[in-house]
Amino acid sequence: MVIDLDRWREGDYTTKIEEWMELQKRMRIYELGSLPPFLLVFAGNIAPVDHRWNQHGLGGDNFRGLCRDLHRGPVSLLHWSGKGKPWARLDANRPCSLDALWAPYDLLQWQTPLALDS
Repeated sequence: MVIDLDRWREGDYTTKIEEWMELQKRMRIYELGSLPPFLLVFAGNIAPVDHRWNQHGLGGDNFRGLCRDLHRGPVSLLHWSGKGKPWARLDANRPCSLDALWAPYDLLQWQTPLALDS
């Protein structure tokens, strides 16, 4: 998601999204994660981002838990959207092949504290 912060502030979008989230707390109106309040607020007033910018769906199929492959060509951002998170699959010894890309960034796997350069 790419946001024009001036327009965001002018439109008071934080408040509008929070209102939908509060309604969700009182009565469940949607099932999937954090995206629905944004879709409700913007109501289709969005522009697509080229799929090469955001490799989404690495969290797999939400219904069967299937692993997914990368899009063809260059990718700028790896996005484990969906229920299958690499840290959970790695910890459970049931990783998808692309979860290995996440492993070097899993700070909970470090045995000793990271040394910071001065």
